[in-house]
Amino acid sequence: MAVIIENKTFDEERALYHLQNACLSNCRFAGPADGESALKESNDISLTDCSFSLRYPLWHTKNFYVTDTVMDENTRAPIWYAQYGQLTNCRIKGIKCLRECSDIRVENCRIQSPEFGWKCRKLSFLDSSVESEYFLLDSKDISVEKLELKGKYSFQYVEKLHIRNSHLDTKDAFWHSDHVTVENSLLRGEYLGWFSRNLTLVHCHIIGTQPFCYCENLKLIGCTMEGTDLSFEYSDVHAEVNGSIDSVKNPKSGTISADSI
Repeated sequence: MAVIIENKTFDEERALYHLQNACLSNCRFAGPADGESALKESNDISLTDCSFSLRYPLWHTKNFYVTDTVMDENTRAPIWYAQYGQLTNCRIKGIKCLRECSDIRVENCRIQSPEFGWKCRKLSFLDSSVESEYFLLDSKDISVEKLELKGKYSFQYVEKLHIRNSHLDTKDAFWHSDHVTVENSLLRGEYLGWFSRNLTLVHCHIIGTQPFCYCENLKLIGCTMEGTDLSFEYSDVHAEVNGSIDSVKNPKSGTISADSI
């Protein structure tokens, strides 16, 4: 039977270290003791209506569910080396959330976290917003649906990423990525997709200067482009564009079709 912990405040070092099979509700992790690693090495836990303002709370945690919870800007590096978790209806502001994690689902969350999601595996995002630099750096096996993203240098070195029905406002995105598909989405930013391999965009609207240079096996299917000058330089590309392309510069190989260039 699960341990029930309600309406408590914890601020000491490793306050609930190695907690097993527990449900926490309306608990606060903050206070003058300024302790770290409150729930480190915990397993089979759920947190509902909780708030965090201390560092490193959920390291090496497995089988966790976090709902309607706030992690403020003092919650530095809140979730590292964790597995099999879900974040639902959460607000996260702590820097470096999610590092070297696997099998994590993020749903209906609002995230402002520089360096979010580095070196992770098997992540999924649904109906969430993210503001971050280097979002998902060097991560793989990722599914994204209805994401609002604002940042810089997103999706660099990612592998096996699928994005649907999203709005991506980010410069230098998808650099050195491999096997990425983006469908029915808006991509706004400069220098999109440089040095990528096997990048496919389907029914997307692409905005910004000098996109898709030095790409290998780049595919655009039924896309539109706006303000995209000096496109496709030194790229192996097969593009079917509806409407106009501002300019094309030195493509390496392939075919490009558009109403006008």
